Amino acid sequence: MQKTKTPTNSDLNGTLGASFRDPSGFLFTDGGILYRQVNHVYAAEYDRLMESGLYDKLVKVGLLIPHQEVEQVEGKDEAAYKILQPELVQFISYPYEWSFSQYKDAALAILSIQKRALKLGMSLKDASAYNIQFVHGKPVLIDTLSFETYQEGQPWVAYKQFCQHFLAPLALMALKDVRLSQLMRVYIDGIPLDLASQILPGTSRLNFGLLTHIHLHAGAQKRYADAEIKQPKDGAGVSRQAMQGLIESLQSTVRKLEWKAGGTEWGNYYEITNYSDAAFEHKKDVIAGWVERVKPSLVWDLGANNGEFSRIASGAGIFTVSSDIDPTAVEQNYRRARQEKDQNLLPLVLDLTNPSPALGWANVERDSFGQRGPADMILALALIHHLAISNNVPLPRVAEFFSGVSEWLVIEFVPKSDSQVQKLLKSRRDIFDQYTKDGFERAFEMYYHIRDTISVKESERKLYLLQTRK
Repeated sequence: MQKTKTPTNSDLNGTLGASFRDPSGFLFTDGGILYRQVNHVYAAEYDRLMESGLYDKLVKVGLLIPHQEVEQVEGKDEAAYKILQPELVQFISYPYEWSFSQYKDAALAILSIQKRALKLGMSLKDASAYNIQFVHGKPVLIDTLSFETYQEGQPWVAYKQFCQHFLAPLALMALKDVRLSQLMRVYIDGIPLDLASQILPGTSRLNFGLLTHIHLHAGAQKRYADAEIKQPKDGAGVSRQAMQGLIESLQSTVRKLEWKAGGTEWGNYYEITNYSDAAFEHKKDVIAGWVERVKPSLVWDLGANNGEFSRIASGAGIFTVSSDIDPTAVEQNYRRARQEKDQNLLPLVLDLTNPSPALGWANVERDSFGQRGPADMILALALIHHLAISNNVPLPRVAEFFSGVSEWLVIEFVPKSDSQVQKLLKSRRDIFDQYTKDGFERAFEMYYHIRDTISVKESERKLYLLQTRK
């Protein structure tokens, strides 16, 4: 059986904090193994999912996480109908950490699932972006309990949620500012459509899909906010054909949304870096050797830019989270990973000086970035000067943070004499007396053993292989 560390957002019974809202069932851990309890109230829908062939079809095309039914594990209470052991997701990410194309691919995955479900007499009862994870490089639905039997005449109950969780963020990212995806950190149940309608440019009303699914939808929500919900009479309501038309309209609207990743400070970093070709290749060789020496199972490349060095680990079959603050760099990283079908690389947008916090009810529904560790190895390449000089983070605090989320650290020290550091110091007073090689080593030796150090060829930079003190 595949084991995982017990999630930090679980209660004393092992029930996950992100899995308490759905009466159909929940996730829990037992002996470090992740399980899903299916409750009796969902028994008929679960059996239909399995017997209709929908589960098999979705798993076959990589749109639904596979699971095994297990009998040797008892349910958490008398409500249990079945216990499932789902395939383990190697790293949980959240929509406010996705690049534009990741978000778009996730939206299209949900709509593809809904179209396939309708053909077999079922429908998605929710369309939460948090139910999508990137597994083997592709967006996959991880909530097996998201389906219900399709009822002729009933509208798509997840329509509003899809618009708030997917369409509104994508429209704002494409037409206003890609950084507006961060609104999903504020509105954990999706960006309100009235807010999206106000922020979007007026020209968005010329787009029939956005006019219909965001602007008019927002207006209808306001008009009918207090209206009594009535069930449609026989023969009335939304036909299956109309439902299919709605899904196709949403697909068309999403597909037409494009974000042109412009030039940013770090989007073309490796084209303007001060590395010579020999230094660049030497750095890659050193890191590859250390990765082979340590043999980590999970690597976090922090400040990864477009993932050039992340691919040293992912190319060796090691699952690698490749994060950077720059949306353009992460977009480039994801598009390349998708094109190359890299199943071991997960690009994410992350500001290391303000990483994703714990969110939701009692701050336990969504883990902070640090809570989703530990990693086995961190790569922190050409990063330390940005943390210490651009963001005034003292070196001992950087060392303390890294040592708390990974045993091994590959870090590059960039001295003040380096041209990249000199660029940073042009716009600020040099108050960084401790930012020296000796100061760096003193700070990090408080938390680490220095296992190896190598000077990068044709450069003043040094690479360190560090292991935490036990």
